[in-house]
This record gives sequence, structure tokens and C-alpha cells, in this order.
Amino acid sequence: MEPLFLKSIKGAIKHWYIPLLVGLLFIVVSIIAFTSPLNSLLALSLLFALSFLFGGIVETIFSIANRNHLPNWGWSLIFGLLTLVVGFLLLIDPKLSVAALSFYIGFLILFRSLAAISFAFDLKRYGVKDWGFSMAFGIIGAIFSFILLWNPLLAGIGAVVLIGFSLFFGGLFSIFFSFQLRKIHKRLKKMPAELEERYRKLKEEIIVEWEDF
Repeated sequence: MEPLFLKSIKGAIKHWYIPLLVGLLFIVVSIIAFTSPLNSLLALSLLFALSFLFGGIVETIFSIANRNHLPNWGWSLIFGLLTLVVGFLLLIDPKLSVAALSFYIGFLILFRSLAAISFAFDLKRYGVKDWGFSMAFGIIGAIFSFILLWNPLLAGIGAVVLIGFSLFFGGLFSIFFSFQLRKIHKRLKKMPAELEERYRKLKEEIIVEWEDF
């Protein structure tokens, strides 16, 4: 059996840019939310809907394509499906109130933020020095999403600004995630084949010993 860590990164490299695209999309949408007046809430809802639909589709494709390579591909699949569902809900009813819009986006960003915190601990275990950035993005995103969920009736323009901040830090996490996949893979490509084979055999021996224990 191939070591799970080596297997995951090797399979993910051809799709590392997908989280990057989603992250850039979220950041662009957040900037538009910052700069748009409140009277364009309908236009913002449609923009959120289309961006979430696109993000959900590509993230779902990313997770399914890497289901045999990413150890935690299920989380990525849930990201994609939730984002897709929120986008669909916004699309079928773009005239949502600010409260409903805040609830949908707040719930989505909260889930992604908690996953970012979990991802940070995974990076730490893998020895990645920059794991603190993922932790920071997750905590900040969770704070903004909590505010949206606890105060859905927040004054209109304030809610739009909070939505913008939530999307902004959610986008930063997706960008960071994609570059970490690329960075780890590049390091593994430089690993000598002999060392990789020794690691594989050691992993198999550990599994056999554990099963016989």
C-alpha cells in the first residue's frame, strides 16, 4: 500500500489551481461587496449566487477527481456541495432579505472556517512552518461568520460589509490551501526514488505490525 501522505500529494498536484480560482473569485466578490451601495442588494445576491455556483461546481469536481489521492477529500466535497446549495438557493430567490442572505453566507463561511482550523493542525503535523496562516484565516473567518449568524438583522450596510469580510478571508484560505498543495508536492518530487521506496516499505511494516499487535 502506498503511503497515504505521498499518495495524496502526488494525485492532487494536477488540480492545485482549483482552490486558487475559488479563492480569487471569493476575494473579487468581497471587494465588489465592499464597494457596492446597499440599494444594489439584488445585484449582489445574483453575483453571490453565480460565484457560489461556480465555486461549488469546481470544488466538487476537484474533490471527486482526487478521491483516491486526498485523505480528507470528503471535506472538500462537502465544501463544494454546500457552496453549490447556497448558490442555488440564492439563484432561485435573489430577492432575499439581508437577514436571510447573512444567514446563508454566514453558515457557509463558518463551516469553511472551522475546516481551515482543522487543516492548520494537519499542516502542523506534516511539519509545514506556515500552518499558522491557515489557523489565522480560519479564526478570523469564524468570527465574522458568528457575527452574521448571531445578528442577522444587523443594519443593512453593516451586514454587507461583514459578508464581504467573511468572503475575503474565506478566499484567502482557499488560496493558501492551493499553494500549500503545490509547495508540498514540489518538495516530494525532489525526494530520491530510493528514499521514497524505503519509506513505503517502512510504512507497510508498521501497518503489518500494528495489525498483528
